[in-house]
Amino acid sequence: TIRDMGIELRHALEPWHVLGEENTPQGMVRYVDSSAERVQLKVSNWVEERYTLAANGTAIPLARTDRAGEYVAGVRFKAWDAPFSLHPTIKAQAPLIIDVYDTWTGRSLGGMTHHVAHPGGRSYDTFPVNANEAEARRRARFLPLGHTPGPTPPPPATPNRDHPLTLDLRRPA
Repeated sequence: TIRDMGIELRHALEPWHVLGEENTPQGMVRYVDSSAERVQLKVSNWVEERYTLAANGTAIPLARTDRAGEYVAGVRFKAWDAPFSLHPTIKAQAPLIIDVYDTWTGRSLGGMTHHVAHPGGRSYDTFPVNANEAEARRRARFLPLGHTPGPTPPPPATPNRDHPLTLDLRRPA
């Protein structure tokens, strides 16, 4: 929460595209592009006239729900650099830094950082033994800090006609 505003970040479904066939010394293979991820954001007690929600410095297109002050949106980004992917020239855009930008003061009030893997580079050798361990692993990828400090220009908006409620960071501004 930031100034009584709640921000909720969750993973969203993102399809993994099957790429064309490639020849290898072992035979024919079909790679799957798992480099893109999508998250969904929900904010509550939001004042649209004053605040802008941004991801990696770009404004997120929020949409109203039927509850007063509640908005939702999605963010799609390239999580890691896969050797075979649909967008090989786009570099990874992780970690995802979410900012609450105050248009009246011209600065970020706070935010969060979402990593696609353990921020310390830890690699797990086993599956989680129960739901508590799985939740702890997910929480280790999230930091309730790391927003953009100091005065900053307003985050630019990049409207997308095909997906108006999703910010696609893979597209150029």
